[in-house]
Amino acid sequence: MPQAYRYAIYLAPVGPWREIGSAWLGRCEETGERIARSRADDPRLDAWTEAPRHYGLHATLKPPFRLRPGTTACGLDGAVRTLARAQRPFGTALELCALRGFLAWCLPDEAGAHANIRRVADRMVRDLDAFRAAPTPDEIARRHPEGLNPAQRRMLQEWGYPYLFDTFTFHITLTGMLSATDLDHAGELLRARAGSALDGEMPVQAVSVYVQPRPGDPFVVARHYGFDGSTRDASGARFLDDDAP
Repeated sequence: MPQAYRYAIYLAPVGPWREIGSAWLGRCEETGERIARSRADDPRLDAWTEAPRHYGLHATLKPPFRLRPGTTACGLDGAVRTLARAQRPFGTALELCALRGFLAWCLPDEAGAHANIRRVADRMVRDLDAFRAAPTPDEIARRHPEGLNPAQRRMLQEWGYPYLFDTFTFHITLTGMLSATDLDHAGELLRARAGSALDGEMPVQAVSVYVQPRPGDPFVVARHYGFDGSTRDASGARFLDDDAP
């Protein structure tokens, strides 16, 4: 079985959020293929979306990690299956917002929405941590710990990522870091594209493993794990299966 460089546990948007979000980023997270731009698209769109395009459309639950020595991708696959079956489906509204200098779909200011997402994210982070290799000093440095508050630095030290548990903010990243002017322009363009298509609740009924095959490669979906016990494979599934060529 080939082993990917890194694995991540993400929530893959579904329905119109996936259709609009993937087209906005310009890449299909299922196949890794680029999605052609229209001639009418703003010429700045590729630059605005370069960073999130690398990771594919997603919301982070457990951030990318290398497998700990002695663990296997097949073991990770089994653990995610078990955790997914223990979750309950729900729906949540999403709002377009500016978050830490980038554009994202975020949760509304409703306690129930945050509690539902936190329940899933916390379980994924905590219960799958035995599969996570400790970050290298360079990986820690790339998080710029000097700019984090004490709680975020503690999360980075203990869990390899600064935004987890009490510092967690659910978001689906839609741009890289932008100036205030570009944030406004990008937001106007995305709202015009979406229209009323995103006015309802997005179903949350699965979690997904994304993989980065080699250092520097874009991330792709390996497998979706339904809360009902179902699974659905995508282009990166070979990095989870023992019998893969």
